[in-house]
Amino acid sequence: MPTEATAQVSPNKLANEINRRRTFAIISHPDAGKTTLTEKFLLYGGAIHEAGSIKSRKARKYAASDWMTIEQERGISVTSSVMRFEYENVKYNLLDTPGHKDFSEDTLRTLVAADNALMVIDVAKGVEEQTEKLFEVCQMRNIPIITFVNKCDRIGLEPLEVLSDVESKLGIHAVPATWPMGKGRNFQGIYVVHSDEIHLYHKSKHGAEKAETEVLPFDEGLEKSTIPEPEKEKFEEEVMLIRDELEQIDEEAFLNGEVTPVFFGSALNNFGVDLFLRQFAQWAQSPQPYEARDGNEREMDREFSGFIFKLQANMNPNHRDCAAFVRITSGRFERGKKVTHSRSGKTVRLSTPHTLMGDERDILEEAYPGDVIALFNPGEFQIGDTLYSEDPVEFNVIPLFSPEHFLKVSTKEPFKRKQLRQGLQQLSEEGVVHVFEVPHGVGNELLLGTVGVLQFDVVEHRMKTEYGVELNKTPVNYGAARWLPDDPEVMKKLESAYFTHVTKDMDDNPIALFESRYALEKTEESVGAENLFKFKQH
Repeated sequence: MPTEATAQVSPNKLANEINRRRTFAIISHPDAGKTTLTEKFLLYGGAIHEAGSIKSRKARKYAASDWMTIEQERGISVTSSVMRFEYENVKYNLLDTPGHKDFSEDTLRTLVAADNALMVIDVAKGVEEQTEKLFEVCQMRNIPIITFVNKCDRIGLEPLEVLSDVESKLGIHAVPATWPMGKGRNFQGIYVVHSDEIHLYHKSKHGAEKAETEVLPFDEGLEKSTIPEPEKEKFEEEVMLIRDELEQIDEEAFLNGEVTPVFFGSALNNFGVDLFLRQFAQWAQSPQPYEARDGNEREMDREFSGFIFKLQANMNPNHRDCAAFVRITSGRFERGKKVTHSRSGKTVRLSTPHTLMGDERDILEEAYPGDVIALFNPGEFQIGDTLYSEDPVEFNVIPLFSPEHFLKVSTKEPFKRKQLRQGLQQLSEEGVVHVFEVPHGVGNELLLGTVGVLQFDVVEHRMKTEYGVELNKTPVNYGAARWLPDDPEVMKKLESAYFTHVTKDMDDNPIALFESRYALEKTEESVGAENLFKFKQH
């Protein structure tokens, strides 16, 4: 007999809702135009009505996806945002990852919640360092990758050079799905491989509105374009070269992240954005099942379940609340649903689920596998927690990396020690930073550990603006860390280890800090590398 929850949605309805969802993360290097492209997706999806360039700031309009003051001031993303929009009956969940040089665990966890990755490349610079790092994470999960080569309205690499750069640096086969007509100021159209058509574009006002598009058969589009004759001839030759490649893509190789279809365009001028979204819906896979802790896949037609991959406090200073972001893995979610919190076993009613656009929020009535929802965190939720209704399950999908950079902090005002600990405890729970007791330290000092150096700036900014605490910062001589098992023998051996210090985080998890790579290697010889974890054990 079906339960009340399953009775509310038929198998066909559930399957249809899953099939029309695409959940993806954007990966790119700084300044590749990721935030601008994100805004244009929202423009075409009807989520916003006018887009403003991040660079120009003419009307002091910030990106809809950037909510933190530090992001608005610097014009970069330092936290992962989650946005929903719909285009031509496809519902998109866009997980926007930081594009700055130093990324945090927040980025890596966000990729765990995505079924697809969109790789954005600057046509002038090709594949850059940050893109390579994020690409490696995608490969770890075999996430299919779709590529958008941006800024084709500027002088850059030749399209064939871009493909070669992707293949040589990332080791993934790059196959053109579209091709730019003209470049720099002469960029005026895009050839679509699968339809053998040319889309001619006309600029809108500063790219704030959708671009006017004229779709023509190849020969007619070529004749109507106004690019110089030598460029026309070159364009025609290149199209002859790439015309048949797309049909030969192996679907399994694409789904395993071994081959990527490549699209060209200009997010600033909206050239190719609508075309890309339409094609992206065809290429990107719909939501996929996740493996539970017991090793079995959680079928998406089972009762509701989901896991928390991100916490964010104080997104709106007027609310002073904390949002928990949940990737739905199975079943239908509806507002007011009672669920079990797997770690505590407590029953929680989810009465105010919402979606977010920057710091604005809308109440959500229902959601399906692939969707990401933001919930009010009653203080019980942690990153990696599972929520379920009626059909118990637990996921263990969130990697908690060992930190690579360290800094000792204290308060400039001694009487704010309590605020220091409370604020850092909150940021630790969000996954912004690891917080440890200082080995042999005094009470008003704490040790911070991060994966990326920029996270220290984020911590300092948020402690000052949200908790009224100004930090004294002191460099420390730690170069690596490893989480430890709850094993007295291992702990005893570490007491006499070479340039090694043992401490605990704010949840009492033990960790070893090493002053050098040599100290780490000697400790591995002493206690065994298998007892020194790069990931925190759940």
